Amino acid sequence: MSTYSIKDLERLTNVKAHTLRIWEKRYNIVDPDRSDSNIRSYTDEDLKKLLNVSILNRCGIKISKIASMSTYEINQKIIEVVKPESDYVSQIESLVVSMIELNEERFDKILNQSIMKIGFEDTLYHILYPFFEKVGVLWQTGSINPAQEHFISNLIRMKLCVAIDSLPGVFDPNAKKIILFLPEWELHEIGLLTYFYLARKHGFKVIYLGQNVPILDLFSVADTVKPSFLATYFVSAINMNDLKNYIDQLSKYFSEQELFISGIQAANINFCLPKNSRTVSSAMEFKRMLKEFA
Repeated sequence: MSTYSIKDLERLTNVKAHTLRIWEKRYNIVDPDRSDSNIRSYTDEDLKKLLNVSILNRCGIKISKIASMSTYEINQKIIEVVKPESDYVSQIESLVVSMIELNEERFDKILNQSIMKIGFEDTLYHILYPFFEKVGVLWQTGSINPAQEHFISNLIRMKLCVAIDSLPGVFDPNAKKIILFLPEWELHEIGLLTYFYLARKHGFKVIYLGQNVPILDLFSVADTVKPSFLATYFVSAINMNDLKNYIDQLSKYFSEQELFISGIQAANINFCLPKNSRTVSSAMEFKRMLKEFA
């Protein structure tokens, strides 16, 4: 079981710590443990409840009414009030709860409802990709354990693989080629699979190498297929000097190609990138780049 500080909950629920204290004191929403120095600590159950409460409160239900509801009533009300075409934040938070609970049924219901209402691609942009970014933050801060991360990643991976498989192949000999790969230390491939779906859907020939690709093997494949672009993803923690050296190696070898870099660690880059490398902050931005280079 994970434990959280009130600052952790503020970050995870998007509710200010001051408001959380009011909910606790005035409405007894949760009852945290306290240390000898009166520092609060919260459990997984507290986090789940506060995520659910914040969803309902954001949808206009008064906190006094929510406080009088049972857990079952809260869960049923969430299904009733969350609207896939508009309330993306609430859906993302509901997926976080599904991950913490290891609740596949709830995950499928939220995601399938969104796909039916706004389509798979918009679900990728507005829900799945932002959710995956949030999972990355939770993973980095130790707020979720490996089992929870693997559980939700495998569910998303299955959805993406089915969606990719449903797309027509790209057989145009003039189609531009893009290599998608993860470096040797990286195993988190959901973001890369998202790019696979988008690139194939928009007419690119995708060479998907996946996880844990040695750099010399990457060079060998690229010499054979001669891509126009490459894209990679950095989630796992890495020293910035090591990351800079790795990107410099890639940029030097692929001096004639564009290199797209994404993920939590890419967002933290504090050095100047080579001219042929650029960071990508979202799935929607990746789509814009595909259109730019099509």
